[in-house]
Amino acid sequence: MADFRKSVVYQIYPKSFCDSNGDGLGDLRGVIGKLDYIKELGVDYIWLTPFYVSPQKDNGYDIADYYHVDPRYGTMEDFEELAKEAEKRGIRLMLDMVFNHTSDQNEWFQKALKGDPKYRNYYIFKKGKEPGVPPTNWQSKFGGSAWQYLEETDEYYLHLYDVSQPDLNWENPEVRQEVQKIVKFWIGKGAKGFRFDVVNVISKGEYKDDYEGDGRRFYTDGPRIHEYLQELNAATFGTDAEIITVGEMSSTSLENCYHYAGEDGKELSMVFSFHHLKVDFMGNEKWVMVPFDFQKLKEIIFDWQVNMAKHKAWNAVFWCNHDQPRVVSRFGNVKKYWKESAKMLGTVIHCLRGTPYIYQGEELGMTNPDFTKIDQYRDVESLNHFRILQDKGLTEENAYQILQIHSRDNSRTPMQWDGSENAGFTTGTPWIEITDNHTYINAEAERKDQDSIFQHYKKLVQLRKEYDVIAYGDVEPLDQKNPSVLAYRRVYEGEEIYVVSNFYGNEVTWKCEKDLSEFEVLLSNYKDKKIEENKLTLRPYESIILYNKIK
Repeated sequence: MADFRKSVVYQIYPKSFCDSNGDGLGDLRGVIGKLDYIKELGVDYIWLTPFYVSPQKDNGYDIADYYHVDPRYGTMEDFEELAKEAEKRGIRLMLDMVFNHTSDQNEWFQKALKGDPKYRNYYIFKKGKEPGVPPTNWQSKFGGSAWQYLEETDEYYLHLYDVSQPDLNWENPEVRQEVQKIVKFWIGKGAKGFRFDVVNVISKGEYKDDYEGDGRRFYTDGPRIHEYLQELNAATFGTDAEIITVGEMSSTSLENCYHYAGEDGKELSMVFSFHHLKVDFMGNEKWVMVPFDFQKLKEIIFDWQVNMAKHKAWNAVFWCNHDQPRVVSRFGNVKKYWKESAKMLGTVIHCLRGTPYIYQGEELGMTNPDFTKIDQYRDVESLNHFRILQDKGLTEENAYQILQIHSRDNSRTPMQWDGSENAGFTTGTPWIEITDNHTYINAEAERKDQDSIFQHYKKLVQLRKEYDVIAYGDVEPLDQKNPSVLAYRRVYEGEEIYVVSNFYGNEVTWKCEKDLSEFEVLLSNYKDKKIEENKLTLRPYESIILYNKIK
């Protein structure tokens, strides 16, 4: 049985990973060609973002057909070969499932628009409160009203996301059966894991105006969410102990996550929460330029670590994904301490209690591209906000600075395989530009260099497998008020580790009640160590893992 507590997941955004046919878009055959690289890193699962048939209004998270591979990514035969070749190397596939909404091009929605009563009940149609007034004042997460008017029937349909992504009606048992059928289909094709997109918004509460916010309190962690997940579990993946699952939880609460990812296994194996990645926002506002709040980052990380452990629930732990900027550009120091800060950030995540996720290129220390022209951007959210920010009175220069920090395109530039013109990603013209620093930040160079970020990540993956204290230990935050250092202790069955990391570019002294001079150094991002009895001298972005058998 797969033990997800000792596992590490590698996320692939196929469009930007590797292009096998020179059309400028990554594809499934490109992934097959790089399986040996993934095996070398030592991870257990590959999470693939959606590759199903889609008009690509939201990068594949708008699914028109759940049962077929989009031709731009290849064929079903390619997928079957990928599953087989991955299995040969001891790697399992985790697939992305989008069940809150479909594309408006999906056959179900098209039939609903034609008036088919069966399929109308697959979605959420409502009459307006009065002519020209939507059923509620809820806002779409992509901006504007969450309701789209249909003149033909004088009704609105709900779309919590893009207007091209109508929400499914989970109150309808037939919808839930369709979802089960899709999950079973992909299990039959060899999937051994599932990531459920924004799954905690599938259960809608009352449809009424929100006078305190944008409507999210009526559908986030909604009234029947636990019932729906338990039903899906029992009917599909819960019957196979080999399969692991993770739910992407939008604006969720700890209390709900105790149930989503509880030890009883009735719902999901683990959860993604995003609170720690809003510490460089202003409130909930992302499109701003503010330094990240280090104290808040620590508080959120340890709040989730300690409380999930207390309730025997499991986290997915991560810095990066296809929607987040590159972590070394965000919380590290790309100019002066690129290598040190990238290794430090990896250490912090991989020694926490939870299953670590590595996003393609994170293990190389890939950075934000710092694009300077709007035609270099592709993401609809970024293009919209470039205009919105200037409408709010910001200069073009300020708008670019904010995009360079927060755009989702920051993580979507092609994987940097080597130092050649297109970084070994494609022989054609890449769909989005390659980051300039690929000449030295690339897989080929880092696999040869024993001191590289890649080698550091490889060791971190290995340590989780070797040391039970990392996989299973309790978490104890240390020195939480320290203005520069993030530190914690893990304890399990007579073993302990201390993980101590300097988040800044100045040298600091960190004091500890224990004598650390007897501890074994498992991993550090500096070659020599400055350890005295009860204190460490930490150089810029220095990070160290100390191990001890408790006497």
